[in-house]
Amino acid sequence: MSADNMLLAQAPDGVPTITRGDDLAAILVPVLERMSWPDGSTGLADGDVVVVSSKIVSKAEGRLVAARDEAERDSVIEGETVRVVAERARPDGTTLRIVENKLGLVMAAAGVDNSDVPQGTALLLPEDPDASARRLRRGLHARTGVRPAVLVTDTAGRPWRRGVVDMAIGAAGVDVLSDMRGSTDAYGRELRTTVIGVADEIASAAELVKGKVSGRPVAVVRGMGHLVTPDDGEGAASLIRPPEEDMFRHGVADD
Repeated sequence: MSADNMLLAQAPDGVPTITRGDDLAAILVPVLERMSWPDGSTGLADGDVVVVSSKIVSKAEGRLVAARDEAERDSVIEGETVRVVAERARPDGTTLRIVENKLGLVMAAAGVDNSDVPQGTALLLPEDPDASARRLRRGLHARTGVRPAVLVTDTAGRPWRRGVVDMAIGAAGVDVLSDMRGSTDAYGRELRTTVIGVADEIASAAELVKGKVSGRPVAVVRGMGHLVTPDDGEGAASLIRPPEEDMFRHGVADD
């Protein structure tokens, strides 16, 4: 099998518990340097994509807030909400809300997370995930001499599909979209609308080896070097569909 059509992903063990003020690059480099690859190499290489859960980024950035009861958690979610897209009452009396948050992301509960955090608290998403990705990329480069791409990811549901997937909410040094428009298919027909969300695909591939409860919040994906760029690029914010292109902008509030 040619290296051109091979994708490798691994999520190393050994990432310690992250707390406010931690230098993620300094903590992750020793963990990543212990990785071994099928070709006998170790650690990071140029062209790698380092995929990091937004949860540890948020913890390092001090995004933990008080949420001692359901009412306080609802208040936190409201504070992160720009627009309610849809809502539905649950049998237990709580309400599920799909909202647009301050980052422009549409997701349940504005991305506020109360899993794997101390009792009575909740975790907000990074304030600027693209900036977080750029900082981590600089830190990894300074400590290793390698300039990998970095994705910051979070989990979200999808309309019309069961199950959640990881997607890129922050990116540095990687083309987040692959525009196939203007190319031709096997029958010579021109592609007119195909734009592939490659950053989200890499994020989901990384989640397959990270797992939700395995204690492995970081993965490295190798084989996507053609998408890795010297400059940091537009970031994952460019993946958000602008309102004028959004055919499904308006949801529903169930009675």
